[in-house]
Amino acid sequence: MLQKFEMQGVHMTLDDNMRKYVTRKIGRLDKYVQRTSRAAAHTEVHLKEGKTSAQNHCTCEVTMHLPRETIVVKESTLNMYAAIDIVEAKLKQQLRKYKDLNHGGSRQRRLLARFSRQAA
Repeated sequence: MLQKFEMQGVHMTLDDNMRKYVTRKIGRLDKYVQRTSRAAAHTEVHLKEGKTSAQNHCTCEVTMHLPRETIVVKESTLNMYAAIDIVEAKLKQQLRKYKDLNHGGSRQRRLLARFSRQAA
């Protein structure tokens, strides 16, 4: 679970069910962050509900501050739970890219060293 996790509702009140859902979906994405970077990771979740004349518009914005990068993902749909699900999928992809760019080489080096030792 992410250590620094802030949740804020704009133009809406966050009930316990919504808090649990966001914590379960977004809070468990720490497995995609390198262990050494988890202590410095800081996540902000902004849930916004806007009402236009025709329909309700729900927006979920997640900002994740990591040691070398800041990832921002934003999605708007008609349902808040759907927006959270879509943001979770997008954030997973961004975190995988972050992990590959910043921490990906050590695993490959260990794997290549193991194969070279077995071949010799």
